[in-house]
Amino acid sequence: MKLTLGFSPCPNDTFIFDALVHHKIDTEGLEFEVVFADVEQLNKWAFQAKFDVTKLSYHAFTYCVNDYALLDSGSALGNNCGPLLIKKPETILTPKSKIAIPGKYTTANMLLGIVFSEYQNKVETLFSDIEDAILTNEVDAGLIIHENRFTYQDKGLEKVKDLGKFWEEETQLPIPLGGIVVKRALPLAIQKKLERVLRKSVEYAFENPNSSANYVQCYAQEMKKEVVDAHINLYVNDYSVSLGKKGEQAVEMIFEKSGKASSSVFVDP
Repeated sequence: MKLTLGFSPCPNDTFIFDALVHHKIDTEGLEFEVVFADVEQLNKWAFQAKFDVTKLSYHAFTYCVNDYALLDSGSALGNNCGPLLIKKPETILTPKSKIAIPGKYTTANMLLGIVFSEYQNKVETLFSDIEDAILTNEVDAGLIIHENRFTYQDKGLEKVKDLGKFWEEETQLPIPLGGIVVKRALPLAIQKKLERVLRKSVEYAFENPNSSANYVQCYAQEMKKEVVDAHINLYVNDYSVSLGKKGEQAVEMIFEKSGKASSSVFVDP
């Protein structure tokens, strides 16, 4: 059976999906047609139920939980890995300030709305362009995710607030950034098979960290190896193997904070 699969070219995604895509593990008869896209594009496609399986932001998931169920493996979720609001040192922010965000439906933007509700002048910007948008004065500040948290200081920018740290202090839970979901319309047996296969792919990636190096670097957009490695180490962890009880609580908290509580988030046991 062939499934359509959407995920981002970011190192954490290519790292966890490498073994699955390249049949380094037993995929139990499943084949995959892969499409790469920025996470906000994946979010919007998820609203159209475009792919059988897709990466998306947890905030976006609250809008399409009727179409998709969350897989236990593959999530980007953890501590000290949340979005950062950054600016130039000399910039003074006001409610009128222009803020670059990596997408309306990202978990990052949801957190910005909770912490700084007064900032409504938002500009949707590709996550990798946010630092430059600040430096060229297109915006006054920006909300960064992914590998940019490792590079902004080198460009003379400073942190206003760590929104992930705010979440952790507020909830005592890890911050759920992105997850992997499967269409509820697929037979439950296929959903469970996919859950097993994805977990094997993540476990293989941990056991053979160099195996995915070429695949990861191919899509890393000239990222330095040390940044790639730091990115993977930050966003791929035990929660990526299995959410566990604490991870599940964190996901349920996202739904609660968004005002879209759902009784059915996960693939049925």
